[in-house]
Amino acid sequence: MRHQQKNRKFGREKGQRNAFLKSLVSNLILKGKIETTEARAKTLRSKAERLVTLAKKQNLASLRILISRISKKPALKLYYDIAPKYVERKGGYTRIVKLGKRRLGDASQVSRIEFI
Repeated sequence: MRHQQKNRKFGREKGQRNAFLKSLVSNLILKGKIETTEARAKTLRSKAERLVTLAKKQNLASLRILISRISKKPALKLYYDIAPKYVERKGGYTRIVKLGKRRLGDASQVSRIEFI
């Protein structure tokens, strides 16, 4: 039974899933907003908001942790450009907008996730 297991597997093994979520977070940081399925957006929200909270500390240790979790270019953009905007904000850095359309291949609900 899957009692109190909130993580989604996305039909992938652990390493593939981690790489997949890492690329989603990197694309969200570099582009500012992306369109994806609703389930992916909900999982991506928690990952991205944890990274923004870490980047808000603005110290060398947090920068190095960011670089280890995502690649260097998105980590630097998050640390220098995105995180300083949210210094006064305590959480809720992203917004999920349900677009009301479905994907052609499997009819899954499409959403847009973006930074506020």
